[in-house]
Amino acid sequence: MKQITFAPRHHQLTNINTWTADSQWLVFDVRPSGASFTGETIERVNVETGECEVIYRFGHGAHVGVVTVHPTDDKYVFIHGPENPDANWQYDFHHRRGVTVQNAQVENLDAMDITAPYTPGALRGGSHVHVFSPNGQFVSFTYNDHVLHERDAKLDLRNVGVAAPFGPVTPRGNHPREYAGAFWSVLVSRTTPTPLPGSDEINRAYEEGWVGNDRIAFIGDTLSNSGEKVPELFIVRLPKDEQGWKRAGSEPLEGTAEKMPVPPAGVVQRRLTFTHQNRFPGLVNVPRHWVRSHPQAKEIAFLMRDDDGVVQLWLIAPEGGEPRQLTHNASDIQSAFNWHPSGYALGFVLENRIALADSLTGKVTFLTSDHGNPPSGDAIVFSPNGQLIAWMEETAGFRQLWVTETGK
Repeated sequence: MKQITFAPRHHQLTNINTWTADSQWLVFDVRPSGASFTGETIERVNVETGECEVIYRFGHGAHVGVVTVHPTDDKYVFIHGPENPDANWQYDFHHRRGVTVQNAQVENLDAMDITAPYTPGALRGGSHVHVFSPNGQFVSFTYNDHVLHERDAKLDLRNVGVAAPFGPVTPRGNHPREYAGAFWSVLVSRTTPTPLPGSDEINRAYEEGWVGNDRIAFIGDTLSNSGEKVPELFIVRLPKDEQGWKRAGSEPLEGTAEKMPVPPAGVVQRRLTFTHQNRFPGLVNVPRHWVRSHPQAKEIAFLMRDDDGVVQLWLIAPEGGEPRQLTHNASDIQSAFNWHPSGYALGFVLENRIALADSLTGKVTFLTSDHGNPPSGDAIVFSPNGQLIAWMEETAGFRQLWVTETGK
């Protein structure tokens, strides 16, 4: 194990795409903790030398965090909070945006228009956890809606969206908090405040992951026949061309004053798991995890309890079918996870150690031992060359970044 950062402050990794393409740098933000959003810089650290660089700093009361990296370019995307926040407009789920930085050039990823008539390709609220597609052309995110939040917070349902490179999008600017964006942004999930119990309807879509470059999987909260929340796995296939991204169906892409924005025509979410009758129904929300696809998009991995109630890794084909239980551990997997770039294994925290599970057999190999404190469950991230794996661990009172070799 090798500690990478030492400054007396917290260092926060995002759950995926935290390495530069050359496997030399880890990117992070400096939030005081994972829950608050008061960091002022986006930074990176060289894993060989320990050198730190500031990628982005902004004033005017705006805070930044949750940074990820483009798969091939020196380009970064992260959450940006509102400038000059006041009593009426502060950082919140529905008051944030994506921002990209490349070669010192800064752009808003998504546009926002909160005054009717709304603008196609613009959002009406806040985007979060921005992740480039494997080919770097698109960016996924989760979303909350300002317009519906103002009507009734119960109508502001979490959704999944995608920013596509078919902008720019420029709202009319009828509100001082509106802004333009470089990408065309749409939702790709559909939610309803009142799902029919026992149906495929959901009231929340979240923790998404790319499946190749043309599909996205995510967790959707269904209701059992008795009205209990059951998180299930869903997938959507994305449009093939610019015309498809901009083609509206029977409802406007941009939504209305009463309704959430909707996916482009033909983008339909499909349910992959059906666990209502399981002894322990549904994907788990603790530990928090994001569904992740095999690098060749052959299988999607997620966390669910086995019949003994132990949190295990499961795999399912993107086309559907019966899930396959991969791990058979005696105790819970304790963290989010990711695939090794080769697809041969997945990395996570087990028994307070960094572990790998063979993606065919489920056999677990431990990479670390004798931690000062348990590794954080927020992020376990492989370097693009597959040789290192990074995590966060509290050291002398601060969350620091650590790496170890994978042996591959």
